[in-house]
Amino acid sequence: MLLLMSAADQNASSSISGAGLLSICALLFTIASFWWLNARQGRLESWEPHFFAAIVHGSMVRLRLPLILHNTGAKPIVVQDLRLSFPDEPASHLPLLWTSSPSRLQPGPDEEPKLPAGFIVAGREAQQLFIEFEAPFSGFVPEARDYNVRIQVRVGHRKGWRSLLTFTLRTTNIIYPDRYTVYNNAPLELTREDQKKADAALLELLEGQEKGASAKGATKRRDSWNDEGNADTDL
Repeated sequence: MLLLMSAADQNASSSISGAGLLSICALLFTIASFWWLNARQGRLESWEPHFFAAIVHGSMVRLRLPLILHNTGAKPIVVQDLRLSFPDEPASHLPLLWTSSPSRLQPGPDEEPKLPAGFIVAGREAQQLFIEFEAPFSGFVPEARDYNVRIQVRVGHRKGWRSLLTFTLRTTNIIYPDRYTVYNNAPLELTREDQKKADAALLELLEGQEKGASAKGATKRRDSWNDEGNADTDL
């Protein structure tokens, strides 16, 4: 009889323990599901743009990119700033800064300038934006080749710059560098005629920049000579 009662007690205890374990697992699953759906901090994702607008004028480079930003988490992400750089080029080249947020990819005279401002990407949502980057690159003119480009972002919940996207920018497709217009970023093979146009236009920019640098050097030498001559006269 005692043995039967002891066995019954053990079975009851096992049943209670099993029920308690199931309750704990259900509670943990509920908490984890709530965190995943409502409180998880995600990250920003982006993808290589298929098109870009560009102009290369003297030592100034301006790029306009259509970017899609996707927030993988539940909590909103505040985007504070963006910048673009060429990581494989010399460190002396400054990054291109976010200078405006136009409403379209094709530049035009009727555009209203929109200064860069922080924005929010809601949880598990995506936004398409047109971001314009610009910076004076002293002594740097893109050649007709592929460039490794990196876009970095500053977000509200993290410190410092974070890598958002690295992709290939195909400046070979820039046929008219002094005209601000849209080009295809796909790895297309240009015709020989178009390739000659692109090479000739970029070569003309390089030669003009070299002439400008030589003229500046000659001006400095003349100014230095004049300063010395004036100094001798004063004495």
